[in-house]
Amino acid sequence: MTMIKAMLPGTFDPPTNGHLNLIERAAAIFDKLYVIIADNYAKSCTFSIDERKSMLQHLLMHHTNITVLSWDRMIVDFAREYDVKVMLRGVRALADFSYEFELAMTNKQLNPDIEIFFMPTDPQYFVLRSSAIKELAAFGADISKMVPPEVADLLSKKIKK
Repeated sequence: MTMIKAMLPGTFDPPTNGHLNLIERAAAIFDKLYVIIADNYAKSCTFSIDERKSMLQHLLMHHTNITVLSWDRMIVDFAREYDVKVMLRGVRALADFSYEFELAMTNKQLNPDIEIFFMPTDPQYFVLRSSAIKELAAFGADISKMVPPEVADLLSKKIKK
């Protein structure tokens, strides 16, 4: 029997309850799930790559089929190197889908062996965007329903600096 490996790449700055929802649902479907933290020089992140990786490893440590890694190259190269055939992309709305579809077509051109699956978020996480959560936190808003408690605490400390 073939093990089906999938990956869910993202910036995860910070990891949200929406991210965790997608990850946990995917982990229940696939034999092996790689959560890939993009180390993208073009994005200005609040948390370092090591901080994001540490947060996700802690939050997902109870899952035996999830591996959290960082990656600073094209995601299709990760798929080739780790023999991953499925890339998952979370979508919240039509605007997300348009962007993700174009990205999927580019990735498919670069690596025809990869299949891209779009996973809609659960309705209660519909509006959770990391950028919006960071902005709300900067204004002192209660973000406790948007991110895990340890992420809320770390974000609060980071913003106060």
